[in-house]
Amino acid sequence: MTSFLKNDRFLRALLRQPVDQTPVWMMRQAGRYLPEYRATRAKAGDFMTLCKTPELACEVTLQPLDRYPLDAAILFSDILTIPDAMGLGLYFSEGEGPIFSHPLRNHQAIEALGIPDPHQDLQYVINAVSLIHRELAGRVPLIGFSGSPWTLATYMVEGGSTKTFSKIKGLLFDQPHSLHLLLDKLAQAVTLYLNAQIVAGAQAVMIFDTWGGVLTTRDYQLFSLQYMQQIVAGLQREQAGQKVPVILFTKGGNDWLEHIAATGCDAVGLDWQLPIGEARRRIGQKVALQGNMDPCVLYASPQRIREEVAEILASYGHGSGHVFNLGHGIHPQVDPEHVGAFIHAVHEFSPMYHGSVQNN
Repeated sequence: MTSFLKNDRFLRALLRQPVDQTPVWMMRQAGRYLPEYRATRAKAGDFMTLCKTPELACEVTLQPLDRYPLDAAILFSDILTIPDAMGLGLYFSEGEGPIFSHPLRNHQAIEALGIPDPHQDLQYVINAVSLIHRELAGRVPLIGFSGSPWTLATYMVEGGSTKTFSKIKGLLFDQPHSLHLLLDKLAQAVTLYLNAQIVAGAQAVMIFDTWGGVLTTRDYQLFSLQYMQQIVAGLQREQAGQKVPVILFTKGGNDWLEHIAATGCDAVGLDWQLPIGEARRRIGQKVALQGNMDPCVLYASPQRIREEVAEILASYGHGSGHVFNLGHGIHPQVDPEHVGAFIHAVHEFSPMYHGSVQNN
């Protein structure tokens, strides 16, 4: 499919084309569980410097690929780069996560927001994508990404992490017109941002809807899904003669898989709460599936990890259209040796589900 890629099985699986084995990568695969990441993070001095220095972002993006036979790289960045570029003053507090100095508290503040130009306000991300693409030299595809409008809005209105979602839901119920204005601006910003990543070298893109699952069915469709669909419709789906697949991932979104699959995306990301075989029966004829091992399995013994991998592969069954992943990001305390056992198991057990069997 992609003559310049030495390993294109990730892209082929996303497009439900035949592969020799099930591709595998991990959300947050460049992260704190790796000692080499921690060393680079210490060299950077703080998290935002790591994100905003393309050479360092490239270094940590490539670290897991140097250690494991992964089938894709994902840009090292943060989902909150767009709100930061909108002037909300993002910083990270140890033990508290992201915090905004200027959270959105009224309609006037939302009206005043500009839509960032990725080639000015987010040029450091675009430079990182270009550098990583060049350094990969066709080794594996590069995934670009963004947070979903609803997820970004949640952080921007709450001012940081939350357990109650009281401020964003208060806005949703009391001033829906203000929230729709914010979400529309964010959808425009995400579309521009992802398209710039695609031009710079991202060969697939993923939208992380981390907080979509806190909504009711009605509100998910109104305040999250329709804006992701707007983004999908505005994305550049081909670059340099190659298709650019789009993955949508709503954590806690298993009730709405059919609606997510109908957006026009190429693949739906799954958390660990639904057997992947059931998800395939529901939507696997329309889209590829990405997932969906519980990240906590990686705390178990290598043998138990292998058993879980085998069970998920068997649940999905024969044929292409499955990208093996965790159901959410890898935890910082996981033993890197257990990660190696996980990836090796996917590559060891998955070929039997491909090859001479017809792909669905």
